[in-house]
Amino acid sequence: MTTDIVATLKEPRMIKICAPMVRYSKLQFRTLVRRYGCDICFTPMILADSFVRSLKARENEFTTHEEDKPLIVQFAAKTVNDFVGAAEMVAPYCNGVDLNCGCPQRWAMKEGYGADLLKKPELVRDLVHEIRNRIPRPFTVSVKIRLLKDIRQTIALCQVLEKAGASFLTVHARTPEMRNEPIDLDNLKLLRDYVQLPLVANGDVKSLENAEFLFKESRSEGVMSARGILTNPALFSGHSTTPLVCVQDWLNITSTIPTEFQCFHHHLVFMLEKILPKKDRVLFNNLQDKSSVLEFLENYYNIRPNIQHNSVQLTKCNFDMSYVQHRKRYINYWEDDSFSNFLGNIFDANS
Repeated sequence: MTTDIVATLKEPRMIKICAPMVRYSKLQFRTLVRRYGCDICFTPMILADSFVRSLKARENEFTTHEEDKPLIVQFAAKTVNDFVGAAEMVAPYCNGVDLNCGCPQRWAMKEGYGADLLKKPELVRDLVHEIRNRIPRPFTVSVKIRLLKDIRQTIALCQVLEKAGASFLTVHARTPEMRNEPIDLDNLKLLRDYVQLPLVANGDVKSLENAEFLFKESRSEGVMSARGILTNPALFSGHSTTPLVCVQDWLNITSTIPTEFQCFHHHLVFMLEKILPKKDRVLFNNLQDKSSVLEFLENYYNIRPNIQHNSVQLTKCNFDMSYVQHRKRYINYWEDDSFSNFLGNIFDANS
């Protein structure tokens, strides 16, 4: 039976979510955090145009298995054709797609992706609306945003997305210019007053206590963690630091799902950040191959992979290319000029 993510978000409890993280929220990590109270996982951000055009990109960027649910695939997209094409390809293997409108990295914004889309509400509206027209519910189409400096613009954007048919919104409560400053909880709370859609709050979730505080204060339906869950994959189950049983699980998972050394090692670097003394951490972080990592963990913690005879059966994805091969000319379904003028006034760069 297909998981209904919107129904999950409407449950009377805090829904716990693993953020989309480039290089890190891959299948192996999603498999791990699901064992520690994580309700919904996102893939890393995937470039929709590459995914649509390149078999190699599809094979490298998207892997899943039968237990990898509920799953949302996040795309960076700036054209309807690319977003719809990529969404229709992954739809049989996930529960929804998400549009990245929050990535503040220079390369993404220069290319017209991520937070650059925050000032293009008509484009974001069209991207969401076309997915909603083509893929039936309960499949979700969501958007992850950051706050704009003028909260009125953020409210207007969210209301546009609501009208376009978005399923839910994730709000990282910082502006694209902010980095390590505390989140803007006041504006997040204000936004909640104007948006009827389910909201997921994101930012500064480094412990279960942080998550519960943010959930309560923001009156959101869910809470998302990124760096916090990377450092402690057991965060949502109440552990203050990564428990050794979680490290053991990581060794077991990566012995059954093929994992590149860099991914295998980097996750352990994050997990051990708060529990290894500095001298040993420097040594561990500079290890260069899997055998030396396993030897270190066995000598230091007396843990080793429990090798299972059968590797995990990955889902064989047969992507439907029909939409990409027979692209229809895109029709603008939004012909209300007064509404467009309203948007233009709200998002006037000089205002």
